Amino acid sequence: MVVTTATSAKAQPANPDGKSSLAGKPAFATHYRTVDIDGVSIFYREAGAPGAPVVLLLPGWPSSSAMFRDLIRELSANFHVFAPDYPGFGNSDIPDRSHAPYTFDALGEVIGKFVDKVGIDQYVLYATDFGGLVGYRVMLKTPHRMRALVAQNNPLFLGASPWFGPLVPYWKDGTDESREKVRQHYLTLDVIRDLYLTGVQDTSMIDPEQWQIDYSSLQRPGAADISLDLLYDIRTNGPALKSAQDYLRAQKPPTLVVSGKNDILFPTESQLRYREVVPAAEIHLTDSGHCALADKSEEIARRMHDFLGRVL
Repeated sequence: MVVTTATSAKAQPANPDGKSSLAGKPAFATHYRTVDIDGVSIFYREAGAPGAPVVLLLPGWPSSSAMFRDLIRELSANFHVFAPDYPGFGNSDIPDRSHAPYTFDALGEVIGKFVDKVGIDQYVLYATDFGGLVGYRVMLKTPHRMRALVAQNNPLFLGASPWFGPLVPYWKDGTDESREKVRQHYLTLDVIRDLYLTGVQDTSMIDPEQWQIDYSSLQRPGAADISLDLLYDIRTNGPALKSAQDYLRAQKPPTLVVSGKNDILFPTESQLRYREVVPAAEIHLTDSGHCALADKSEEIARRMHDFLGRVL
C-alpha cells in the first residue's frame, strides 16, 4: 500500500512530547492541513510516514476529524493516517446550500476527490456513522482500492431504532414544519451529549469538551441547516447500502467490526449483520455506546493493530 502526497515528501518527526503508540513505537506528529476541492477548502489531519499503509478515517454526525485525535496518535507509528472534515463540518469550508447541495452523494464525491488530490492509492477505510454512508460511495466509485474495512458503530443495513423516531415524519413529508421539529429535537446539547454518554459504563471517562465542541460547531452560520439536509437525506440510502452489501459480499475484503455494543442507534444486532455479507468478518463489541472512541480508543486501536498486522 503506497501513498504519495505533495505535502508529505518526507517522513515527519515523532511527537515532541515523546509519547509512544500502543505499537511500542514513537507516535508521529499530527499535521493540520487543507486542500482545495473544487474551490472548497477541505481540512484534514494527517500523521504517519509516507509509504506506510494508509488508513482513511471518516467521521460521523455531528462530529469531525477531531473525534479521531487519540486514534490518530495510536495508529501513526505503523500507518499513514488521513482524517478529513466534510464540507460544513469541523474546519472545512461551509459552502452556501444554494450552490452546493448537502447529500451523501455529494459528500461521497468530495471525499473521493480528496482521496485522489492527496495522492492516496489504496487505503483501509475506517467508517463510523455518516462515515459509512460516505465511505461506501467512495469504495463503490473506485473498486478494489479499499484493502480492508474497519466499521465502528456503522450501519450496513437499514434498521429501526427509537432514536430515529422524530425523523420519520420529516422523511415522509419534508415540510418546513417537520424540519423545524427535527431542528428543535436533534440540534440540541442534550441529544448530542446523549450520543456520547448513553450506554457508557463509566461516563467520567468521557471528556465533555467532545460534545460541547460538536454542539458549538452547529451554531456556526449555515451549519445547522446542513445537518438538517443530511438527516433528511438518510432516507435515500437504501440503494447505496444495497450496493455496498453486494460489493462486500462479492469481494470479501478483510473486515473488522469494533463497535460499542450499547449503541442507541445501531445496536448489537445491527453490528452482527456484517457476517451476513462478509462471513469471515471479525467482530469485537466493547462495553460502550455510539461514540465508542470517546472511552475505548485504546482498545479499538489495539484491535486495529492486531487485525491490520495480520491482513495487510
